[in-house]
Amino acid sequence: MDFSFTEEQMMFREQIIRFAKKEIVPRVQEHDLRGEFDFQSFRKLGDFGILGLHFPEELGGSNADVVTSVLAGEALGEAGVDGGLTLAYGAHTFLCGDTIFAHGTDSQREKYIPKLASGEWIGCMGLTEPAAGSDVAAISTRAEKRGDRYILNGNKMFITNGPVADVAVVYAKIGKDLKHAGISTFIVEKGTAGFSTGKNLIKMGVRASHTSELIFEDCEIPEENLIGQEGAGFLMAMQTVEWDRSALLAPFIGGMTYVLKKCARYAKERYQFGRPIAEFQAIKHKLADIKIFIEAARSLTYRIAWCKDQGRPLNHLEAAVAKLFIGDWSLKPANDAMVLHGGYGYCHEYEVERYFRDSRLAPIGGGTSEITKMIISKLI
Repeated sequence: MDFSFTEEQMMFREQIIRFAKKEIVPRVQEHDLRGEFDFQSFRKLGDFGILGLHFPEELGGSNADVVTSVLAGEALGEAGVDGGLTLAYGAHTFLCGDTIFAHGTDSQREKYIPKLASGEWIGCMGLTEPAAGSDVAAISTRAEKRGDRYILNGNKMFITNGPVADVAVVYAKIGKDLKHAGISTFIVEKGTAGFSTGKNLIKMGVRASHTSELIFEDCEIPEENLIGQEGAGFLMAMQTVEWDRSALLAPFIGGMTYVLKKCARYAKERYQFGRPIAEFQAIKHKLADIKIFIEAARSLTYRIAWCKDQGRPLNHLEAAVAKLFIGDWSLKPANDAMVLHGGYGYCHEYEVERYFRDSRLAPIGGGTSEITKMIISKLI
């Protein structure tokens, strides 16, 4: 297992950091404070090639491997890009776009992937429901086949990009009492009759990422918008989870590297009792703990990426371990970074406050820590 990066990958990483610092980061605090989705920055991610990085060139991508895709996400976080924009990017590219690319027909790929890769269209994934989150088999959204169409009825909740998406990958059950076996996957475009979205939810963190309910009321979907076969949706969702627990985590890890640099700089500049606080053992320990978390999280995340590049189709155990570790253990370094800054760390002008809020999503999104522990225990 080789975790070294090629010269090209390292150059690409530096290019992303320079691009993000110049084109995106100057607006980050403003959009987070206002809770606004940054359409301009999102389009720039598409122009730079990040949104379609791992898709084939003929579909508007760069045919990059998984490790490079994870490296790109980490670079965005390390540059200082907010968790809201990187979450929107992850949901768009991996939860929506990759599901269509990996399981869709040639016509579905040709229709949607170029628009998603360029950022012309924004994508989302509709799986979680008001009464079904970690328990995927409990979803109640239904799809009934009528002639050459499917009729969707139900609601999805906490959907990243929901209010701004042009296309959604939606999971619904066909038949009754089939649990996992009845789940199927559909492509639903904005403007389809019977499809609407709820209001943008005001969240504690990742505020520049818009989140809402998806509502289906006798929503008619042409049969060509079924992804794969009927009943294959649960497996698609599980494969998507690997992206959720690797590529989507990478920007957060990069963000902690950004925060660590901020903390180290502040600790050398902030004087108390006649000397910089960096000389106090308690501060040194906080900095060391943040660094330890970053290195462990990076190793777990890149291991999943490496496994996917080696052709291992399912890496549930590795993905679950990475998700649980990063989700649960990220709270302490995020808190330490804020406390290290004292009163300033509690103010919006100092970015550690934003990272503290954003980190609270990690143990919840993509599967709660309690459910993740159940998955790990089952697999071992």
